[in-house]
Amino acid sequence: MIEIAVIRNNGPEVLERLKIKNFDATGIMERLQQVDAERRQTQKHLDDMLAESKSLAKDIGRLFKEGKADEASALKERTSAIKKESKILQEQLNNLSREQNELMVQLPNLPHESVPPGRTAEDNVIVSSEGSLPELGDNAMPHWELAQKYQLIDFEWGTKITGAGFPVYKGLGARLQRALIAFFLDEAIDAGYTEYQPPLLVNEDSAFATGQLPDKDGQMYHIPLDNLYLIPTAEVPVTNFYRDTILQAEDLPVKSTAYSLCFRREAGSYGKEVRGLNRLHQFDKVEIVQVTHPDKSYQALKEMVEHVSMLLRKLKLPYRVARLCGGDMSFAAALTYDMEVFSAAQKRWLEVSSVSNFETFQSNRMKLRFRTGEGKNEMAHTLNGSALALPRIMAALLENNQSEKGINIPEVLQPYLRTDMIR
Repeated sequence: MIEIAVIRNNGPEVLERLKIKNFDATGIMERLQQVDAERRQTQKHLDDMLAESKSLAKDIGRLFKEGKADEASALKERTSAIKKESKILQEQLNNLSREQNELMVQLPNLPHESVPPGRTAEDNVIVSSEGSLPELGDNAMPHWELAQKYQLIDFEWGTKITGAGFPVYKGLGARLQRALIAFFLDEAIDAGYTEYQPPLLVNEDSAFATGQLPDKDGQMYHIPLDNLYLIPTAEVPVTNFYRDTILQAEDLPVKSTAYSLCFRREAGSYGKEVRGLNRLHQFDKVEIVQVTHPDKSYQALKEMVEHVSMLLRKLKLPYRVARLCGGDMSFAAALTYDMEVFSAAQKRWLEVSSVSNFETFQSNRMKLRFRTGEGKNEMAHTLNGSALALPRIMAALLENNQSEKGINIPEVLQPYLRTDMIR
């Protein structure tokens, strides 16, 4: 959530910045500021009442010792009245706090000043690109045909046993998946990230803390009996390691990586652009997460973008980096860069990674803080990125490296697969 102090002290600026995300917060902000003022006034009144009650308790004790029982009894009547009034004030305070929280969770994160205006991916800004686009002959196959030709993936089996969007990898297809996961994890470890293997299910508090709830409720698979959610990304459990935690400043940055299956309903996804591996309900991904000092989070974001770029270079995939416009950003992100690879057979760019800085949006929800050298507790910044999501990486690898003899395996993956070609 946006910090309430920011909303309280910079209301007009918050409204203007949220317009970059095409979000009109006028009504929410007006009510939120009213509720915040009422809540603070009620809290002050309650605190004054409790302070008076404490003072009266001392006076009552003194008067009884002095033998002034009548005066003490009069004060006891006042303390009884304070107790009743305090109970009413506490109920009012609880209701106001609840309404304030309900209003605050409706507000997306403030976009960074560098976020361009816009509504769709067409308005994103390409900040860099690298690699030559491969030119394939007229007989080039899309990855779903290559997967069938070389017996790498069985989409029909997946549909049969589960449904569309749940492919079955087999033979060298399964081994290629395993090779990519190991390669991505090894590179993350070499970059200083600690590897974890988190649960694939999280509770409601965890999904709320990282911003999946309530914003993406319809995209998550929910198990009502246990009130648990299948994770859409390892970001959710890994970032929640540090929920309700106070870290030490000298321990920052905390760098974590995890491989996991990811589950997304992807409601409303249809058409040729979701064919094959382009959009799935279950897929594999290696995630990198950082918890940083606020002064260093944008340097960390730059390093994370470079880490993902390095992976794409090593795979020899042509790629470009896009800074997302306000309308294409997630609810929780302050600044996001997407990495896209070129799919030679489909002749289009495929997003394979998003790297985002959330600033204090997630840490405010999850009460993630760090203790400064002066002993003060401040909210940390959180970041995460795909490094990398496998489906579209595999699609591009198959399509871009196809030849008459088979599919050439990038050199960095050959030690994992123990072969240089899929035939």
